This record gives sequence, structure tokens and C-alpha cells, in this order.
Amino acid sequence: MVKILNSLLLLAASAQAHYRFSKIVVDGVEEAAEWTAVRMTKNYQGNQGVTDVNSADMRCFQARAGTSTATIAAGKTLGFVANAAVTHFGPVQFYMAKVPEGADINTWEAAGNVWFKAGSISAVKAGADWSWPAYSLLPGGAQIYLSCAQVEVTGGGSGTPGPMVSFPGAYRANDPGLLWSYYPVATTYTAPGPAVWTA
Repeated sequence: MVKILNSLLLLAASAQAHYRFSKIVVDGVEEAAEWTAVRMTKNYQGNQGVTDVNSADMRCFQARAGTSTATIAAGKTLGFVANAAVTHFGPVQFYMAKVPEGADINTWEAAGNVWFKAGSISAVKAGADWSWPAYSLLPGGAQIYLSCAQVEVTGGGSGTPGPMVSFPGAYRANDPGLLWSYYPVATTYTAPGPAVWTA
């Protein structure tokens, strides 16, 4: 069995895109309560994002560890639930990190080159017309909304994930995937960070 700390990084370019991801969905079943397997984030009351990619908050933005660890079989579906309907869309990056042997998942900080990208959702939605009211078009840099869930993955193969990156460190403030404009709607998008690992 491998214990995994699964991190969702949601990158939103608008200051109006205030979300937190406080529950997970394990193989189609949503957690009953917030902040169970998901580590409580510092924005649990205000929904503000992380704006400094060099901050240690880029790891989990956490105020405290989760109260439990979810279990999922390798190959099953795992997702995060936003606290409100997502109306300001942005790209989504999914990262995972293996908890070292002998470490406690509740206190491990996931520092260093321990993260690999497990998935990515583009900021570009092909064939769709998007529009935003003018008040949503605020100047400024990227705002990153993220949560970490404590997940034990059972079964699986013998592959070696990579490339491994650290948070902070995987992103630079001027990365094209962080500094992009969704108005007018982009036709291409380059996600920040490494490529998605494929087994």
C-alpha cells in the first residue's frame, strides 16, 4: 500500500474567482462533511487565493491537517468539490506526492521535489462562447486556489512517477500558464509546471 497526499491546484486569473475545495469525491461518493480528508485551508472563511508562487502556501495553503485519510483503489475516480458553483472558470492542475515511509501523513509538509503532476484541465474550452461582465475584469496577477487531500491509494502498478517538482519552485510568476487573459477567450493554453505523468 502507498500513502499519497493528493493536491489540487486551481489557477484563476480573476480576483472574482473565489473558491475553496473542502471535500473530495471518492469513486463517485462525496464526503459528508467539509475538511475531513481535505486539509483545512487558510482561506476557509474568506476564499482568498494564493498570489505569491514563492510562498510555502503553494504546497497546501493549510491551516490544519485533515481529520481522516480517504482510501481509494488505484484506477478509481477521485475529485474535489468546490464550496460554491464555479462561475469563473480557470485551469486545474492535479498533483500527487508520496508520503515517505515512517512519516505521518497528518504532519508531513510535502516540502522538496516530491510532487508529480497527475492531471490537468485546460483553460480553453473548445467551441464555446464565454463572456464576463466588465466588473469581473480586474487587473493583477494570478490567484491560485488549492487544497490538499489525505488519500491512501491501494493496489496499482510499479511505475515511477515524474518529473518531480517542489512547491514553491514548480511555478514562476511570469509563467505563460499563470499570466493569461480569458477575455477575449484564448484559443490555446500552456499549463504551468511539468508535463502530466503517464504510466
